[in-house]
Amino acid sequence: MRSITEIKQIATDAYIFGYPLVVLAKNFERLTNTVTANERMAPMGQFTKMRSYPDANFRLVPAPNADALYTMGWLDLSKEPWILTIPEMDDRYYLMQMLSGWSEVFQAPGSRTTGGKAQKYAITAPGWKGTLPAGVTEYKSPTSLVWILGRIYCTGRPEDYQKVHILQDECSMVPLSFYGKSYTPSPGKVDNAVDMKTPVNNQIAAMSLVEYFSFLAKLMKTNPPTADDSAMVAEIAKIGLVPGQDFDSSVLKTLDEDSLKIIPSEAMARMADRYKDEKSINGWLYFNGVGNFGTDYLLRATANMLGPGWNTSKDAVYPATEKDKNGNEYNGTKHNYVLHFNKGELPPVNGFWSLTMYDGEYFFVPNSLNRYNLNQRDKLVTNEDGSVDLYIQSKSPGKLKESNWLPAPEGKFVLMLRLYWPKETSPSILDGTWKVPAVSMVH
Repeated sequence: MRSITEIKQIATDAYIFGYPLVVLAKNFERLTNTVTANERMAPMGQFTKMRSYPDANFRLVPAPNADALYTMGWLDLSKEPWILTIPEMDDRYYLMQMLSGWSEVFQAPGSRTTGGKAQKYAITAPGWKGTLPAGVTEYKSPTSLVWILGRIYCTGRPEDYQKVHILQDECSMVPLSFYGKSYTPSPGKVDNAVDMKTPVNNQIAAMSLVEYFSFLAKLMKTNPPTADDSAMVAEIAKIGLVPGQDFDSSVLKTLDEDSLKIIPSEAMARMADRYKDEKSINGWLYFNGVGNFGTDYLLRATANMLGPGWNTSKDAVYPATEKDKNGNEYNGTKHNYVLHFNKGELPPVNGFWSLTMYDGEYFFVPNSLNRYNLNQRDKLVTNEDGSVDLYIQSKSPGKLKESNWLPAPEGKFVLMLRLYWPKETSPSILDGTWKVPAVSMVH
């Protein structure tokens, strides 16, 4: 007979372990719950194509970007493989990240890994065996649920939008049985039982523990844990959670109602604490080891609590800062700030970098320039010594400095620096030989 304390501990660990799979499945439900594809969602097996960058009115997803146009799709491989076709991208930066149901990046074709040539991939489910057409490379997915999260660099200018739209339209997904044949995707079906308004994290938080584990058990039938998870799989079996089987809730019946309610909140508290424990560098906070989390289940759950779809660090790093170098929250009403880069010390990337401004809720900030970020495509003015100053403030620093101005809101704000395809040789953010400089208050 297991003690109440042991059951609660295993259940809390199991909640954290399964959180990414539940998050992705809930997002799959929402983002495929449509008849036809549009810029926000698309039926399973079809692409959602962002045609332009969001503006300050966009409030659907926090921390939007104005660097690359998303081309995203969800696949269910339980019936058959799907063939993904990527057109020739030449020297334009792109990334077609592929995530398993557990939020692990299992392949990432793109500029860094496979280059700009045209490519074809067969994405197959666990255990699939069969024959593939010539010229098609197999990518074995560890789960039946797959999220393809594509990004294609775009300047945001009308002529470049047109070029990227052509590339987006040349990306395609077809079931293996239709490869080489005429294929028209079937219209999707809308399930009115799917909650399209409540944020996914809130939906999960509202689930009872038995509901949560029952849903997780259902998902694990086609999205099994990996061999590396064997120790955790043995643990969660002790509370009736066995991959491939329905959840047996009999063990949980030994817990009282208060214990059943406190386990999810305890798990969420551990995730929140994991984020707070991350040490900042010069006031900037970012995770290493994301995308391929291994058995760091708490980091994986924490990352998905913040938002799913993390790249591996080799593809992108996203330092963010809410406080200046003295530990004070940014305030655009009271202060002006500067981010100073010494000569030759701009972010070291093979792809591109950008600095984005958000309000306290991680949304774009309205401003007279309709400028939401600064990046290397901007004509930044250098100082006499070759250094670069980025001016972060609510009012213009003057015409001569306006090219380097990132407009801030009055009140609280957050900054995020995106480094796509960071350099691996020193200086590099990956090994700590390059660090994001501290943001300084201008007196």
